[in-house]
Amino acid sequence: MTDSLPVSFAARVKGKHVNQPPANSSPNHARLYLTGYRGTGKTTVGKILAGRLGGRCIDLDERIESTAGMSIRDIFEAGGEAAFRDWETRCLRALAGPEGCDEGGETGVGPIIALGGGAILREGNRSLIAESGRCVWLVASPKTIAERLTADATTAARRPSLTGLSPTEEVAEVLQVREPLYRQAADFTVDTEARSPPQIAEEVLQWWSAERKRVS
Repeated sequence: MTDSLPVSFAARVKGKHVNQPPANSSPNHARLYLTGYRGTGKTTVGKILAGRLGGRCIDLDERIESTAGMSIRDIFEAGGEAAFRDWETRCLRALAGPEGCDEGGETGVGPIIALGGGAILREGNRSLIAESGRCVWLVASPKTIAERLTADATTAARRPSLTGLSPTEEVAEVLQVREPLYRQAADFTVDTEARSPPQIAEEVLQWWSAERKRVS
């Protein structure tokens, strides 16, 4: 098992714009979704963006735990991955619906939603994302992601291993499956390698500001 995929994510999809503007949201209220594997900085970047835009960042995994009244690990232990994915879809549907616009904050800016790494696995979830906002894919190599996850003491406690492989091997194997789905869901892609969260957020913000002007 190699520690990186054959071709860089960013080299393949950098700056891609594919989806149409969301049909049921004005550009000012459209949700901004952040997708990518765990360890790419979705929630950290989302909070920075929320501060800059005057909105609110919602971590989908945290919403699942608060709605289900149990931890993600406990959901997995009680019902397996299928039970977790059902909760994920249920919470995403609520955020993507009409009432989800109200969660953006008092400034009229739509919410910034940090998706779980596997939220794009279900076709229905990808449709919800495309229909209710725009999506940015944060990318990094399997080696970098594994190093970040290993350094995060909360990762193992919160999320169980999906394969039982070493961290780098697991990330590479899972990404082989997920990469086409991330690409399908994404309107824009940002390489997070050797970059700080503020630098990543700045690139997302510049694109998002231009995108809102383009579709307004």
